[in-house]
Amino acid sequence: MTTKSKIILFAGGSLGSWALEEIEKEDVLVGVDRGALFLIQNGRQPHLAIGDFDSVTAAEREVIRQNSGEMRSCDPVMKDLTDTEMGLRWALDQQPAEIVLAGALGSRFDHSLANVHLLRKALVAGVPCRIVDEKNQVLLVDQQVTLHRKRFAHVSLLPLTEQVSGITLTGFQYPLDKATLRIGDTLGISNVLLADTGTVTVADGYLLVIQSMD
Repeated sequence: MTTKSKIILFAGGSLGSWALEEIEKEDVLVGVDRGALFLIQNGRQPHLAIGDFDSVTAAEREVIRQNSGEMRSCDPVMKDLTDTEMGLRWALDQQPAEIVLAGALGSRFDHSLANVHLLRKALVAGVPCRIVDEKNQVLLVDQQVTLHRKRFAHVSLLPLTEQVSGITLTGFQYPLDKATLRIGDTLGISNVLLADTGTVTVADGYLLVIQSMD
């Protein structure tokens, strides 16, 4: 299947009603492990349920099987990828207009950080991708992005590569002009959008752009 629609991956991290608000009519929904159960319990049928399903009971797994368009399961031990990466790889193969990762952040910091790093795979593949939770949105930029304020007034910038150069900000309280950020720098933390939109431009490197409500 190739789709020009948006694909939303619902992973097994923190999920709530805010995640359901991301869904639009033509979106393709992918339930990653327990994320599939979340969709079903909220009246949505996953197009695909994928993962090792080690975070659900046998009865819940059967509910997922019966209520998903397709189910792809794997051994929870003999595998090399996280469930979320398996879901993302499938999504990238569909060449969608956009991928959204919901439930990718949560109490497991290792999984949260690994999922942030997955943004690089989408960027290299040329597919727009963002991570969302109740109070944050995370993007990875290597050229330019226009940010919309909406519910996210605060913006922080963190380098994902050792150095990011040529960082220029327009429409922010604290502008930058061809600045450089290196791993460990906190200069880019907690900026503020002054208007409804702002622009982040990067000349070289991968820059994490984190929009937050507070």
